[in-house]
Amino acid sequence: MKRLSLSQRLSLVFAVLLLACTAAAAWLQVSASRMREEETAQRLSIGLARHIADSAPLMDAEGLRPAAVRELFDKLMAVNPSVEVYLLSEDGHIVGDAAPRGHLKRNQVDIEPVRQLLAGAPLPILGDDPRSPAGRKVFDAAPLKVNGQDAGYVYVVLQGERRDAVAANLGASAATRTTLLSLGLVALCCLIAGLVAFGLITRPLRRLTAVVRDFDGNEAAATATLRASPATAMPPAGGDEIGVLEQAFRQMAARIAEQWRELSRQDQQRRELVANISHDLRTPLTSLHGYLETLLMKADSLDSAERRRYLEIALGQSRKVGRLAQSLFELARLESGLIQPDKEVFALPDLVQDVFQKFELAAEARGLRLAAGFDRDLPPVQADLGMIERVLTNLLDNAIRHSPAGGTVDVRMTAADGAAMVTVSDEGPGIPEPLRENLFTRASVWRADRRQTGGLGLLTVHRILALHGCDIRLVPHAGRGAVFEFRLPARAVLSTIPDV
Repeated sequence: MKRLSLSQRLSLVFAVLLLACTAAAAWLQVSASRMREEETAQRLSIGLARHIADSAPLMDAEGLRPAAVRELFDKLMAVNPSVEVYLLSEDGHIVGDAAPRGHLKRNQVDIEPVRQLLAGAPLPILGDDPRSPAGRKVFDAAPLKVNGQDAGYVYVVLQGERRDAVAANLGASAATRTTLLSLGLVALCCLIAGLVAFGLITRPLRRLTAVVRDFDGNEAAATATLRASPATAMPPAGGDEIGVLEQAFRQMAARIAEQWRELSRQDQQRRELVANISHDLRTPLTSLHGYLETLLMKADSLDSAERRRYLEIALGQSRKVGRLAQSLFELARLESGLIQPDKEVFALPDLVQDVFQKFELAAEARGLRLAAGFDRDLPPVQADLGMIERVLTNLLDNAIRHSPAGGTVDVRMTAADGAAMVTVSDEGPGIPEPLRENLFTRASVWRADRRQTGGLGLLTVHRILALHGCDIRLVPHAGRGAVFEFRLPARAVLSTIPDV
């Protein structure tokens, strides 16, 4: 069996509730109409029993006068067939009546309602119907006195047996039929309006359901969802719950699409990194293998000088592989989040001088000059000394390798808003435009021979500075090659810079 939709279930529940409410309203209306009719009849007939009790002597000192009672009761019921008159004793026993033989169903009525009526209780008041075993009807009553003494009561049922028979034959009155018809029309109009309202209310939910059903979580589906319903079509945040849910879903779809794009970008970068690293590993490994193979094959024919030259070349290629493997290992540790900076206070110029000493021989071999400058008010920085040394080492190594002979590699340190600004520049060809956008997120370097190859130095630099809550950027500078700039927090403002 096919399950009903939410809109259909709501409509069905609404229809059932509306039917129940209409039935309850009809019952209440009919009950109220009956009570109003009974109260009206009882109010109009107040005094009838008193008139009967005073109109003729129904009892004398010797007791009941049956002939007088039947004659009077017959006349009254002939004039008004809807009433029934009874004579009661003080304890409620029926001692006189004009009912046909066999019509009386009880010999005594409850006297308490009679006392309530005579005491002036609110109307309508129902009393026992002598012609029904359990029926109760509106009545009028008056005390009957003989020689000034209480002798019983005149008990008049205002809606008697004949009236019930006529009402049963006529069925519902015109007023009742009109009331029921009006309630039915109102219920039908409410049902139609409710169905239309439910359709309008659940339309955004149906639209959202269709979008969710078609959404399978990939980038194409998320992009299609956003294209089908752009952000400008989103309902305001303060709207109804369904509108808020729809807006939240579309924001989630946008976030998923963004994450898919980021994952695709990172996957592409990983592929490029693997390709570039593979290229960089293949070149020195091929050279290393070739020279070792030559040494093995020509071991007997090579003199000591040639053997030494081959070994030095093989050793140099081995160092390149080792440095690249170390860089990969270091980058992997930084990316894993297992390494956190161990911060300490130190003077940045002293660290720069120590790093310069590591590159003096390499700079002299290439005919380069290393220059450093710093402001006198440069504050001491608080960072991981080893990590910052690695940053400067990577930047200087790149600058020396890409600077032409006779050039200058310059490191400048300035105070800027309570922090130390470090600028490393060279006089090389600079960074080509295609590489600038993803320079610190993609392992690629542009060599002088125009070949793109793997490089992990800038990735390592970017990650180390990120761990310090800092960033690095490439600054355009006329007359210089690549100019890198980054800030390091000073000791006074360390608490304002969060750890990553």
